[in-house]
This record gives sequence, C-alpha cells and structure tokens, in this order.
Amino acid sequence: MDALREQWLILISTPIYFIIIGLEILLSHLSHRKAYTLKDTVTNLYLMLVNSGIDLAFRIVYLAILQYFFLHAAMQWHNAFLYWLVLLLAEDFLYYWLHRFDHEVRFFWATHVTHHSSEKLNFSVGFRSSVFQPLYRFIYFIPLAWLGFKPIDIVFMYSATQIWGIFVHTEMINKMGWLEYILVTPSHHRVHHASNPRYLDKNMGMFLIVWDKLFGTFQQELPEQEYQPIKYGLTKNIENLNAVTIIFHEWAQMWKDVFQKGISFKQRLGYLFGPPGWSHDGSRMTSDEMRVAEENEMALEGRCCIRTSGFA
Repeated sequence: MDALREQWLILISTPIYFIIIGLEILLSHLSHRKAYTLKDTVTNLYLMLVNSGIDLAFRIVYLAILQYFFLHAAMQWHNAFLYWLVLLLAEDFLYYWLHRFDHEVRFFWATHVTHHSSEKLNFSVGFRSSVFQPLYRFIYFIPLAWLGFKPIDIVFMYSATQIWGIFVHTEMINKMGWLEYILVTPSHHRVHHASNPRYLDKNMGMFLIVWDKLFGTFQQELPEQEYQPIKYGLTKNIENLNAVTIIFHEWAQMWKDVFQKGISFKQRLGYLFGPPGWSHDGSRMTSDEMRVAEENEMALEGRCCIRTSGFA
C-alpha cells in the first residue's frame, strides 16, 4: 500500500504537468513571449531522465540505509494527522538545508548547477534536475527515519512537495497575495533562478518560504523601477553547451582549480568546499562579494547623480 502511494502520485501529476506546460506554451506564444525553446526543453527532459535513472538505480541502497535508522528509531507515532504534519514540516526544513548547502558549497554546487543552467524560466525547467543529487540527498533525511518516519513515506513526502516545486517555475503567475508570506511562490522562485547579484542564493525553500525568512536567505522580487529586470541562468553561462558539458562543466573546472600548481593544501580545500566563486587570489567573486560590489557601484552612481543634479 505504501509503495503504491508514490505510483498514484506520479499517475495523477503527470497529466497535470502536460496540461500546464501546454497552456504555458500557448499563452506565451499568444503574448509573444519567448518562454520556450526546443533545445532548452529537450535539455530539461534529458536531465530529468538521467536524474531519474540514477535515482531508480540507487534507490534500493538509500532505502536500505533509511530503513536501518527506522528500525532503530528513537520514537513511534500513534497519531496519523500529527505524523504527516510533522513529516511535511521536517522534510521541508531539511530540504531547505540540502538546497542551501548545494548553493554554498562548491562540491555540491557542481551537481546543482545543472538546474540553474537554463536562461529561461518555465514549467519544464522544474524538471531540469540536479543529476547526481540522488546519491547524497537521502543523508539529509536520515534524521527523519531515526525519528520514526517510514522511508517510503519520506520519499513520498519529498515527491509530493516537489510537485509544488515544479509549479513555481513560471513567469506567467504574478504575486499570490497572502500566500506570499507562507509558501514558496513563482515570484519567490523567479528570484531564486535569477543571476542578478542581489538575487543570488536566495529563497532556498521548496514548499514553505518561512525557512528563508527565519535563516536570512529571503529576498522578495522587486519591481523593475526599483531594481534591474531578472536575468536567468548562471553568472557566467556555459560555453559550448552540449549533453556532456551541461553536467560536467563545473566538475571539470573544479578539477583544474584544485590541481593547479603553486597553491597550498588549504587553498585546494577552498576550491572544493568553499563557496562557488571563491579563489585563492581574488580573481573571481562569490555571490556575497558580487552583492557588495553591486551595492558599492549603485551607491557611487547615486552620489554621482546627486552631484550632477547639484550642478544642473
């Protein structure tokens, strides 16, 4: 019965995906937006299939590990409503930290970067998976098994919240009223996919936005009159984009950085486990450094404007 639950979830959600993607393609065409390209959509499908293949091949391993901790659980649940409510909140909380470390630790960013490599934002980008994430994602959910949640229920809850995570990949939906204070919305997730300095590494939640607000990673989407229009993709987009480079480009660059000559062991570790953009000689910038540089530039432009208006 537990195993069938996830299968039903897939059966119900799949036709919904086709409908909303079809509607988005139609509406974007009618409004003369270039929300989709064939190459980008095929890439999204390709990454989803590779990710799914790895997940299915590795599933017996991570379910066995989770089952071990479940069999040695510290507690049992007797209230079904409380069981599912706490599982939802706890799983979403742990996913926030998984996602945050994927952004803040280069070793994990090398996997997650594939999801951010599209210069578009549409429902199909939600399927643009972090290909190797199934190999380590389960580690974050071990505490759930130890707290008495069945491994198959953990997988089900992750899949259920991921459905919402796919629906927020769109430009077609504006603000969602009071839901903006509780849930991750399309507006929040547009910020997450932006490569503008102010928006980098913000809004990490999958289902609830409250974690970002609690832990200082929240950023609202600003009107264009207050800030520059959103630009999707990476701060430096992939050159020679193909099926191999899209998955391995950051791994290849990281290998070069780690094994370059003339740097210390500590600096090599920095290239592995420091934030993306870290360099031993300051030749690159992290997202925090980009934000500071942008703020300084905007402040300088503001002062220039004041001087100019003063002499007018």
